[in-house]
Amino acid sequence: MKKLEEIKTICNLGCGTMGFGTAILFAKSGYEVNMFGRKDASIERAMKNIHLTLSVMKDSGLVTEDEIKNLLGRIHGVTTLKAAAAGADFVIESVAEEVPIKQAVYKEMEDYLGSDVIFATDSSGLSPTEVATVLKYPERFVVAHFWNPPHLIPLVEVVPGEKTSQETVDITWKLMEKIGKKPVALLKEAPGFIGNRLQFALLREALYCVQEGIGTAEAVDAVCKYSIGRRLSVTGPIETADLGGLDIFYNISAYLNADLADDKTGSPVMKECVDKGNLGAKTGTGLYNWTPEDLAKIKRTREEILIEWLKKDASGKKF
Repeated sequence: MKKLEEIKTICNLGCGTMGFGTAILFAKSGYEVNMFGRKDASIERAMKNIHLTLSVMKDSGLVTEDEIKNLLGRIHGVTTLKAAAAGADFVIESVAEEVPIKQAVYKEMEDYLGSDVIFATDSSGLSPTEVATVLKYPERFVVAHFWNPPHLIPLVEVVPGEKTSQETVDITWKLMEKIGKKPVALLKEAPGFIGNRLQFALLREALYCVQEGIGTAEAVDAVCKYSIGRRLSVTGPIETADLGGLDIFYNISAYLNADLADDKTGSPVMKECVDKGNLGAKTGTGLYNWTPEDLAKIKRTREEILIEWLKKDASGKKF
């Protein structure tokens, strides 16, 4: 595989919700980025999002005007996979989250790039082993799962497939660290990786509390935001158990676990909403009613807090 210091140009496949964000990250760190979109309109939309994002980052002191100018000069929008592969030393992909689509893209990319170029997918849960079955060189395939928004959330989960080489994992991990992320390398793949397994375990219990009439959606969210949400940013669940005492946590789990949600299907609370077409913020109604003003406010607040955390991370300080 190409060594970390040999990676100069990034093939950035996809320019939607995640793709334009990863393009920013790599370009900000000095890499040339070939950003692929299917149509000129896709590239134009991505560049608009990039400009808007950089404007917010500048206002927050995360980038300067000169850095923005140089960064933008390193992002090159292209509409063919062949053009995206030109001179590329590393591939990061965030096309549609469907195995056949990703496989078709990678099969074509193998025609343009040598076996020493790592193929990394930004999948949030698809099996890297399954995606890589169509590749001649599956040892160079790995997951690099950025969290949304990728320019503000530090985590990247690096997930190997059954045939992924340790060298591929190590180089990808080092590259993620170099662009300022907090990479975590999984020992093996699992559905949902680690992040989504934890996220959906919490969501399952949260919705179960609503379903069982224990509390309203507002009450459940308030409990998370003003207790464990504050603490989890400093100590993870396992650290928290160690700090609190494993004897205490074990005794609580011994009687509480039997009463927790353990359904193996989707939440009935969510299914009822979905069946009615109430899909959340994107339809205006879900478990909450969302006005445009409410949606803009919570997104702005989330962005401000995530930016503040980035500043704390950069300074080495913590709340």
